[in-house]
Amino acid sequence: MSYLYLTVLFPLIGFILLAAGRNNLSEKVAAIIGAGSVGLSALFALIAGLDFVNNGSVATTQHLWTWFNVGGLAPGFSLHLDGLSLLMMGMVTGVGFLIHIFATWYMRGEEDFARFFSYFNLFVTSMLLLVLGDNLALLFLGWEGVGLCSYLLIGYYYQNPANGFAAIKAFTVTRVGDVFLLIALFLIYQQFGTLNIAEVVAAAPTVLAESSSIAIWTALMLFLGAAGKSAQIPLQTWLADAMAGPTPVSALIHAATMVTAGVYLCSRMFSVFEQAPEVMLFISITGAVTLLVAGFAALVQTDIKRILAYSTMSQLGYMFMAVGAEAYQAGLFHMLTHAFFKALLFLSSGAVILAYHHEQNIFKMGGLFYKNKFLFACFAIGGGALAAIPFITIGFFSKDAILGAVWVKGQAIAVYDCLYWAGVAGAFLTSIYTFRLIWVVFFGKENTPYHEIKGITYWGPLAVLAVLSTGLAYVLKAPVTNILNAAQIPAFNVPEALVHGMHSAEYTAVGIALAGLVIGVILFAFAYGAVKAFAKTALGAGLANICRNALGFDALYDIVFVKPYLLIAKILGRDPIDGMWLVLPALVKGGHSFTSSRQTGSLREYASSMALGTVVLLMILIVIQVVGK
Repeated sequence: MSYLYLTVLFPLIGFILLAAGRNNLSEKVAAIIGAGSVGLSALFALIAGLDFVNNGSVATTQHLWTWFNVGGLAPGFSLHLDGLSLLMMGMVTGVGFLIHIFATWYMRGEEDFARFFSYFNLFVTSMLLLVLGDNLALLFLGWEGVGLCSYLLIGYYYQNPANGFAAIKAFTVTRVGDVFLLIALFLIYQQFGTLNIAEVVAAAPTVLAESSSIAIWTALMLFLGAAGKSAQIPLQTWLADAMAGPTPVSALIHAATMVTAGVYLCSRMFSVFEQAPEVMLFISITGAVTLLVAGFAALVQTDIKRILAYSTMSQLGYMFMAVGAEAYQAGLFHMLTHAFFKALLFLSSGAVILAYHHEQNIFKMGGLFYKNKFLFACFAIGGGALAAIPFITIGFFSKDAILGAVWVKGQAIAVYDCLYWAGVAGAFLTSIYTFRLIWVVFFGKENTPYHEIKGITYWGPLAVLAVLSTGLAYVLKAPVTNILNAAQIPAFNVPEALVHGMHSAEYTAVGIALAGLVIGVILFAFAYGAVKAFAKTALGAGLANICRNALGFDALYDIVFVKPYLLIAKILGRDPIDGMWLVLPALVKGGHSFTSSRQTGSLREYASSMALGTVVLLMILIVIQVVGK
């Protein structure tokens, strides 16, 4: 494993070369450096993975150097490879390489081509530090690095002020979560005396008493940190606006990798969370609420990328629901499959956007099925996986495993049974908005002229991701389970008596999801006129407006946080503290002006002033004498 560091080093070198020479590099050279460095990283990740499996899946740590040593706290730059970090490393480098290749086609002709790939490479470097770091300090460094890259890439088209505001919003909201994560790190170090992840996970059952206040607060702070990166309520408002960045950014950062960092963190620190079952339940409830809110929001969006953004938020809700139900492996497998089909959908949407001259409104597209059947096939496969079409798509095998596990948990704790039905309702909504998206884009009336698109760097990554999004990818389930078992990520145990009921619950979810697909067909293929007529009524317009604004969280936060903050900033902008202290020199200056004005040179005025002063002094003395008696 002596070459594990190369997986991080290659994209870092790519970033340095691109950042240093971005004004002097041609597109071809920048593309080779940008995509090639991630390709080399993926190659060495594959070699490391094969060695890991061949050596009995024994976890190894490669210590590079000590980062700092202060008061006994000495976190190292050390890379830890076990089953979970191998899964994440493979996902980041593998899917990341395909997206980099696609980006060399998508970004062609853009200004600052090398700048884009420098940020992309820095992101991969940061993400690998996050998942390979053997201690929470190094994980936090990668955590902040991906947040920085997200900000830079969302605001890539900085000439448009709206994109800058979207970048600031994402940076600000995720920083709120990062503060909670930092507090969690303080609490962990206080209780454990170390930030080494393996040591914390091993010692958690003895150091933290179950349901104790310190266990609850530590787990809660960890989850809130995860919620910021993974766009869970109440820190979910940034993700839809993050679509202001180029589409490959949405595919890599805001669908396949960075937003899953919270799921990784919760799964990695599972033993800490299991000492706070109340927080575990809260995690599942948050995931369920998020997936429903996102599902309703996606129903009425018109921007193709915003629809996919809300679907991402919804699928992340499923993952967190699994984590809260202790079905870590099901959640992690869905995280992997989601990376495949959501990257496919985002990259396909990027191709659609270019085919329609950078148009993103689905109602200004239409008729694409007759112009590009390859893109239709990609969207159909990706959309089918998103809607969990049974057996033929990979989404079925991962999503239904989550719902089955939540149902089993619900037989012991009634709240989880309600969460199961929330997940089923989310699947129902997913089928409807997925069909709406595909039908309008591919079979609706053509409203914008189609532009022919071609190139192996366009269709090659899409073809690979399309295969990985079909049921064929189920072959990955066994190896993923094996390496997660080797990483001691707990498997979800189903009592023998509940196996049949769990399968029935899974089939029920499939049936309701298929019913949603049928309703979508009826509404948008056969009764779309009635849908539009309802949308024009007061009730329909009101509901659409609420859903379009994702139940008004942005408006609420604007009232509660943004406007008070701007008011305080406006007040402080006038420097009231300095203004208070300036009263003293103003009094001195005023006294000086008054006394100076009395220096008139008139003897009569001086005599009058002295007489008046004498009278005042005598009156004061008289009052003092009277009061004294």
